[in-house]
Amino acid sequence: MFYKGVIMKTKYFLTTEDVKLIIKSSEAYSLDKKLSVSISVVDDGGHLLGMLRLDGAPAISSHISLAKAKTSALGRRESLVYEEIINSGRYSFLSAPMLEGMLEGGVPIIIENNIVGAIGVSGAKSNEDADVAKAGISALTLI
Repeated sequence: MFYKGVIMKTKYFLTTEDVKLIIKSSEAYSLDKKLSVSISVVDDGGHLLGMLRLDGAPAISSHISLAKAKTSALGRRESLVYEEIINSGRYSFLSAPMLEGMLEGGVPIIIENNIVGAIGVSGAKSNEDADVAKAGISALTLI
């Protein structure tokens, strides 16, 4: 139904197949680099859509990867931004509500300038976590 003066917008979202593809691509990259990590994918509200903890990944990495993904989705930017803010001396930012994973490794998933979710990775060096996340997202651009 059309309402005069109302412009409806299309909302993009991650499908189950998208999530599987992201995780599979992240897993392949991790195995190639011999990284034992946990991988979490969330929607734009930070709700878990899929997770994988690779063999050898520390148990805590599953919690950290989810926190990084949530932080990235809700903040609409890489979690690294928050780490840099805190490391530059703005410690009060640690009290920001709903943001727990303020470490590098959370990356938003952007489709046509819309945040549709995020991926968080934990278990390796922070920059390697981010690389794994970006490898997962890159699989979406190949389809």
